[in-house]
Amino acid sequence: MNVLPLANAPVSYGVFGSTVEGASPADLLGSISAAGYAGSELGPPRFFGSVEETATAFSDHGLQAVASYVPIHFTAGATTFDQDLGRMTTTCRELAATGGGIAILADEGSDALLARPARAWDDRSLALTDTQWRLLADRVRRAVDLADGHGITCSFHPHISTYVESPWEVERLLELTEVALTLDIGHLALAGGDPVACASSWGSRIDHVHVKDVSLAVLREAQRLRRTDFDAWWAHVCTPVGAGDVDIDGVLDVLLAQGYDGWLVVEQDRAPTPRADYPHVAAEQAANRGWLGEHLDAAVARAGAGR
Repeated sequence: MNVLPLANAPVSYGVFGSTVEGASPADLLGSISAAGYAGSELGPPRFFGSVEETATAFSDHGLQAVASYVPIHFTAGATTFDQDLGRMTTTCRELAATGGGIAILADEGSDALLARPARAWDDRSLALTDTQWRLLADRVRRAVDLADGHGITCSFHPHISTYVESPWEVERLLELTEVALTLDIGHLALAGGDPVACASSWGSRIDHVHVKDVSLAVLREAQRLRRTDFDAWWAHVCTPVGAGDVDIDGVLDVLLAQGYDGWLVVEQDRAPTPRADYPHVAAEQAANRGWLGEHLDAAVARAGAGR
């Protein structure tokens, strides 16, 4: 029995946009439940149907809806930002209907950033100005207020190729806002950060964790070739947990030492999954559940031995 609850996310099964090629939404939740996860994040707005249908789907599979990813153009024009808040409203209604959960805010960046992955660790030429940082902070507060009106809490997700990518940018966000933080250990590693050190430094603000393992070699090759097709090479950057370059065990040790009591969500981003490949993908996510459960139990044992 793991001390922290484990969940997965539709993106691990190849869900992008409003449909999934490999399985129906109900089949996807069935796979997550059968693998032994206790919950799942939501997919895109209305992915599981209406608000009522979404609540029923999770209840029927005995799963808790733990959070939902909410992409927002925080520094774009007012019309675009307002459209993003409209989509976020749908997500908040879905979360509220399923018993609550976290609205995970993430910046959408820009085309220039997508063409310059992990630029912030050695080049701040594309970073936000002080005026843009103030705009982002104000809009984060507006998004938090919107969610609060639905009884939903917010957390911010640093993401590669956006304006909140590298550790210094995360720290600026934490200085300017009171929003909690989703620790995505894979994105931090790709952005040049040390996920273990970041977990230690930001522990008091962390309320959600994405367990993502990544291959730094894939990123470096994309940088070397100056690839601008972000979605294409990104589909190969995530690995099964334990097979990449992230020190997951070290992160687990820090989280337990700090008393973290939220969800651990496996998130293995991948390309849309053809139906013929879906059984392999589902089996891989079941294996991820087994690996993470074993390593979490080992981390608990290490923590107990150190007392």
